[in-house]
Amino acid sequence: MSASSILCIGSVLWDVIGRTPASMRLGADVPGRITRIPGGVALNIAMALRRAGLAPVLLSSVGRDGPGDELVARCTLLGLDTGYLHRSDDLPTDTYMAIEGAGGLVAALADAHSLEAAGDRILAPLRDGRLGSTDAPYPGLIALDGNLTETLLAEIAESPLFAAADLRVAPASPGKAERLLPLLGHDGTTLYLNREEAGLLAQKGFDDAESAAKALVKRGAGRVLVTDGGRATCDASQNACHVSTPPEVMVERVTGAGDTFMAAHIAAEAEGMDRPAALAHAQAVTAAYVSGETRL
Repeated sequence: MSASSILCIGSVLWDVIGRTPASMRLGADVPGRITRIPGGVALNIAMALRRAGLAPVLLSSVGRDGPGDELVARCTLLGLDTGYLHRSDDLPTDTYMAIEGAGGLVAALADAHSLEAAGDRILAPLRDGRLGSTDAPYPGLIALDGNLTETLLAEIAESPLFAAADLRVAPASPGKAERLLPLLGHDGTTLYLNREEAGLLAQKGFDDAESAAKALVKRGAGRVLVTDGGRATCDASQNACHVSTPPEVMVERVTGAGDTFMAAHIAAEAEGMDRPAALAHAQAVTAAYVSGETRL
């Protein structure tokens, strides 16, 4: 492991994305483009971190099937460390499917059942000495996504295996945001949320990112970054609060935008940027991504 290594724990799967420039309503049938690319929150973050010059290590479950073999090969070609993946003989490789129209995301389905079924088996390298142990927990950066089960996330919040880590956490989707509740008061944890997800965690609606971030800090979160689309983003902790508005761009894609923001922010801070600079950098990188300027 090098100083630039960062563990990425969570979903590693195939993204099947349908995109159309047309507006879509329920039951619409329109022409468009369908792509199949490596995806999943943990993998999206890992790919962005690799582009930023860091060395991502994947901890996830990938099936020993054709799609799984192809996915691992693609990850290896991208420069990601796949040597610690849990390869299951009886669980298929997971898939995410989304449709995006002129107004953004229309609908999505995340089939992460194999990751959920694998449970804490994906964390074996953190226990058995390969990456850490109870007596010598992993001391570096860890990016964790909310596709893990609520039970496993609760165990992570209490586990000595994560006691020394700089833990960066994001929900996989608003529907899974409440799974992160056990991590609210976990020392050394930074939460990355959008305004809707922050509201679900706080069980309250918010008009802007700043009020959402401050409310979660008041509830015990050590540090929270809350995004709000093209509106202002807030980075709040017990002792500081920074607010910044992202650049205005034409939105060409939305799937993976949150993962791109999180990865760019982690990379910026790993390079030594202070909080305002890291926030501005992450917003600029994300703006380039959603506008289609940055290639996948």
